[in-house]
Amino acid sequence: MRKLNFIDLFSGAGGLSEGFIKAGYNPVAHVEIDEKACDTLETRLVYHKLNSENNLEDYYDYISGKISRKIFIEKCGEAEISNSVINTSIGGKNNKAIFEQIDSLAADKSIDLIVGGPPCQAYSLVGRSRDKNRMKNDPRNFLYKEYAKFLKRYEPKVFVFENVMGLITAEKGSYFKNMRAYFKRIGYELDYTIQKSEHFGVLQKRRRIILIGWKKGVDFEYPEFERVKEVYTVSQILSDLKALNPGDQNNVTKYISPSTEYLEKFELRNGVDFVTQHIARPHNVRDLKIYQIAINKWLNESERLKYPDLPSALKTHKNEKAFVDRFKVVDINGLSHTMVAHIAKDGHHYIYPDTKQVRSISVREAARIQSFPDDYYFEGGRTAAFRQIGNAVPPLMAKEIACQIKKQLQ
Repeated sequence: MRKLNFIDLFSGAGGLSEGFIKAGYNPVAHVEIDEKACDTLETRLVYHKLNSENNLEDYYDYISGKISRKIFIEKCGEAEISNSVINTSIGGKNNKAIFEQIDSLAADKSIDLIVGGPPCQAYSLVGRSRDKNRMKNDPRNFLYKEYAKFLKRYEPKVFVFENVMGLITAEKGSYFKNMRAYFKRIGYELDYTIQKSEHFGVLQKRRRIILIGWKKGVDFEYPEFERVKEVYTVSQILSDLKALNPGDQNNVTKYISPSTEYLEKFELRNGVDFVTQHIARPHNVRDLKIYQIAINKWLNESERLKYPDLPSALKTHKNEKAFVDRFKVVDINGLSHTMVAHIAKDGHHYIYPDTKQVRSISVREAARIQSFPDDYYFEGGRTAAFRQIGNAVPPLMAKEIACQIKKQLQ
């Protein structure tokens, strides 16, 4: 039985794609505007190629810093992989070139699925609250029409459209209503659910709309997803990683203890004796004092620090009504709060839950909260890695969606 082929639009670092590849699908093309995310996608696609050949030695040499990326790509990559990662924005005049490139890659393949979710800033509650026009004139509101152009051209049997909860309420629901009507006009039945990422084994509270469409006439119905019954906590993804000080740059470090049940069950540990990108950002003295207060308050009183509660010497502005919860400790005994791309700007919202490690979480810890395996390498440095991780679809969630769709299509 042949592998099902898919195109990933607005790919980011490839969290959605990773789930589909792990479920046995074949990626034909990824389209993404962020250059560093495209580098990450290419690196991961080379990983999957080498993994299929049972030859990961060069990959491990690369992520552990023994060989450069240039040498790694020249030695292990291939033109088709590089060409399949299309670094450009979707829409306008760019679409013609994107179509031509995908057509050359899919010359002898049918496209079974299209997956992806346009940038969510225009729909998100935070985005709307910070924009004086409530994002009303933001062109990203209508990127679903660009997505639809790919549906018209490649006529996949199924598409998956993932986005934030704010999509339902944006402009009193009119955007979401118009979007669904538009997809139906071009020949797709569809349905959606609101999914909780923890039901898929992801250790964070994350709510997302999963809209799935299928071509009229295709024998398909919206799938039911299997829930993970076991209860795991963030402690299961922190205990085997080395303690860090603010600013520690451990691109390669050893695990300090055996794997946990969670890391084994969901295959986050990669089978080698080192982990990469366990990197902590530096912090100034003021922030570290605030983090210490926030950690003590959370661990001892189970209460979140609010900005008005800070000693006056640590306050930098007089507005005590807006964004008062910007300092937030990750819940070690439960689930993390939602991982978002703002983690690339500062670590205030993701403070490590230990008074002996007063800092924000590392790149690898953030990746684990998003359910990325330890052998997933994010290109572009610490800030770029945090942004890619925060924007991603958790791979564990994506894999279950992919598996349930696959059952019907095959």
